[in-house]
Amino acid sequence: MNSRKTTIDECNVIDLRKIHDPRGNLTPIEGGQDLPFDIKRIYYLYDVPSGESRGAHAHKALQQLVIAANGSFTITLDDGLNKKAFTLNRPYQGLYVVPGIWRDLDDFSSGAVLLCLASEHYDAADYIRDYDEFLKYKGCKE
Repeated sequence: MNSRKTTIDECNVIDLRKIHDPRGNLTPIEGGQDLPFDIKRIYYLYDVPSGESRGAHAHKALQQLVIAANGSFTITLDDGLNKKAFTLNRPYQGLYVVPGIWRDLDDFSSGAVLLCLASEHYDAADYIRDYDEFLKYKGCKE
């Protein structure tokens, strides 16, 4: 996947399996089956103070599925030309984010937990943390 050419149209909400049981629901997620990638890393974000934002970066190679395991938050995706905001608030849905997409996270509800399933191990060189650098990477700015 050429992340310099990816667009927000390639990112979408994925409905995950939801197994209902009177004792509580279960949502299994299997890399390569429920996701278009194998899972190499899992992390979660929690205790985000009211009014704080996270994200503000893009990846060159990493694919992600972002899930609101608890509570809600807004993720705004940007491909250098277009932006689209998604509010995640259901633990059986995840937002698939392709490489080459800038993301901003905000509007975290109290008690929100963001669960992220990632296609690659952590690699600082994969991050683009400066928005102007991101626009140059995407060919939107000289």
